[in-house]
Parts: sequence; C-alpha cells; structure tokens
Amino acid sequence: MRALRFHGREDVRLDEVSEPSCRKGQVKEYVVAVNYQTILPLLQILIDIDLHEYLTGPSAVPVTPHPITGAKLPTTLGHEFSGTIEEIGEGVVSLKVGDRVAIKPNLSDGSCSRCAMGRQNICSSLGFIGYSSEAGGMSDHAVIDEKHAIKLPDTMSLDIGGMYVRLGSYDGTWSSLTPAALVEPLAVAWHAVGRSPLKAGDTALIVGAGPIGLAIVQVLKARGAETIIVVEISEQRRQFAQNFGASHVLDPRKVDAVARIREITGQRQGVSVSFETSGVQAGLDTVMAGLRARGTAVIVSLWDEKPIINAFIDIVLGEKHVTGAAVYDEGDFEAVIEAIRSGKIQPRPMITSKIGMAEVAEKGFRALINHRDQHVKILVDISIGHLELQE
Repeated sequence: MRALRFHGREDVRLDEVSEPSCRKGQVKEYVVAVNYQTILPLLQILIDIDLHEYLTGPSAVPVTPHPITGAKLPTTLGHEFSGTIEEIGEGVVSLKVGDRVAIKPNLSDGSCSRCAMGRQNICSSLGFIGYSSEAGGMSDHAVIDEKHAIKLPDTMSLDIGGMYVRLGSYDGTWSSLTPAALVEPLAVAWHAVGRSPLKAGDTALIVGAGPIGLAIVQVLKARGAETIIVVEISEQRRQFAQNFGASHVLDPRKVDAVARIREITGQRQGVSVSFETSGVQAGLDTVMAGLRARGTAVIVSLWDEKPIINAFIDIVLGEKHVTGAAVYDEGDFEAVIEAIRSGKIQPRPMITSKIGMAEVAEKGFRALINHRDQHVKILVDISIGHLELQE
C-alpha cells in the first residue's frame, strides 16, 4: 500500500509499504475511500509538528525506538484523520465494520505517575499515532487499537456531521462539508477552554489566530462566551477569527492591544480568561496584561527557541491564575463531535485547500512555508492522485 513517510529534514516520500494486519483488540480502517488528514501551518502548538519536523528535522518523530511503540524513523505521517472500519480484530466490542470514526491519536504508557493520576494526556512518554507509531493517516490503510477510534453517531448525517465521502448522495461539493479530521484540533481547543473557569457570559482573549487559536474562538462561542477578543498580526487570520465569531479583532502593530482590551472590558479592566497560542514573548505579555485581577490565563503554546520572561509581580499583585493545557482528556472528542452534530461548531471554513498525498511536499509544506497566512488547514484527500511512487 501507499504511505507518506517522514525520513528526515525536508525528506517526505510516498513509499510502498506492506499492508498492516489487524490483531486482537484492533480495528483496520480503509483510508482511501473516506479519510482526511490535515497539515498544519507553522507557529502553532504541538499539532503544527508536521511542518516543524519537516523544516528542522526529527524532534517529535523518534530517531530511536519510541518507549511505547518501538517505532522510529521513517514513520508514516498523519495524526488528524478519520476513516471507515473495514476489519475488526478479536475482542473488539464497541465498533463494527462500516462504522465511521475519528481517530484520537495520543499514546500513553499507562504506567507512569501521570497516567496513574488518570492524566494520560500528559504521559511522561507521550506519543502520537502519525509520529510515534507505524500507523498514520497518510496511508491507504491504518490499523489502530480500538480505544483510539471514536465512533461518529449514526444520527450524524455525512454531509453535516464530519466526513467528506464519495457515496451516491455526494454532490461533489467538498467545500460545504466538515471533515472529521478537524475533530482532533477542535478537541485540543475544547480541552484548553475546559482548563479555564469560563462561564456563560464571560469575556475572553486569544492571542494568535492560527489553527488552534481559531478553534478556541469557535469553542468559546459554543460554550457561551459573550465577548471574544483576538489579537493577531495577520490580516487574513484576523478575518478568519471574525468569521468564526470573534467580537473584536486587534492588530497589535496598529493599536495598543492591552489598552483596547481594557477599554472593551470596562471597569473590570481585563478579560475573565485568556489563551496564549502564539508562542512568542509579546503574545504572553499581552495574555497576562489583558487579564483582569483573579482572571485565568491558559498557556496552549510551546516555546522551543529561547526562554520566556514572565512578569510575576503582576501575577502576585493581581492574584492571577496561570495554567497549561496539553492535548485532550477523555470525553473531549465526543463533546466536539456532538457540538459539530448539533451545529454549535461549524468549522468547515478552517479547510483552506485540498490536495492529494503525492502533492504534500509542494502544495502542502511549501504552501505553508511561502503562504502560511493564506491557510488554516490543508486537507489531504488520500483518494486523490494515485500517482506512481517515488523510486
């Protein structure tokens, strides 16, 4: 079968590999017919790792055997994906052939102190299908453990509830549909908002309107935030944020963002909750300064270039709360699927382009490198372009 595999820095190849077999407790997906995988732009957290790995070389992808899976380079890419089950292994009870599922890709060892606390999302050996295992969404078939396949409701119609499919009722208008591959990044956002004490009617701030920032805008709106302020330097991404429901979008190069946030929030002099998704010092500064006394800042981004500086005096004298948010908890995928099914979240416009597997290097990674402000998510339709494999 075909698999798009990461071999090293700027080295992604469409390889021919052996088709995986389905073992006890596993399900096998027929990915070609209905699968989607998304590529993420640079400068977003954790799940932008596709492009980060491509540009800088292996960091999340293991060069030595991963402690959970034993996998190492080259690995099949694809951690945000969906598909239809074509085969089930012995002992699988919650799924059947023909079920449509979104993949929850995080892997945990189940034995570390964090897993013992029930916090598998921050496992000491955290890994991901699509980086740390032999399976990945950018392939014709994927075999995964049952627990990673989250079933889409039978009541969720295919044209609304999460998958782009080639069935008799499909009219060819892919842009009107919502791929289930978007469940994963929306679950990251759902978890991040859940880490805050947000209540209906609260004010919120997001700094950085990349894929996760835009997903947080949608989740905040779905969960009742009254005023949503987004700070972002890209004009195109500010427009995306406004389209998804932001009340105010600010360009920090043209206005004093903190002063404007305080003006918008009136006597409270800041928002109730704030979310940092930019991964830069100026973003963190704005997230903290735009927060009211005893407000909560949720840090969703990661810094890997240089240490950050934090104004602890403001945290102390303002009695502000700071928390982190990583990946997702049990139930987050299901909550997002229900929000999409009910129409509370309508994320389809996050998909800004669709390509085939053979086009990932040029029309995927290169497009994000050269024109990143024009894209939120690039969708890889595995069924497109059954081209000859690279030699």
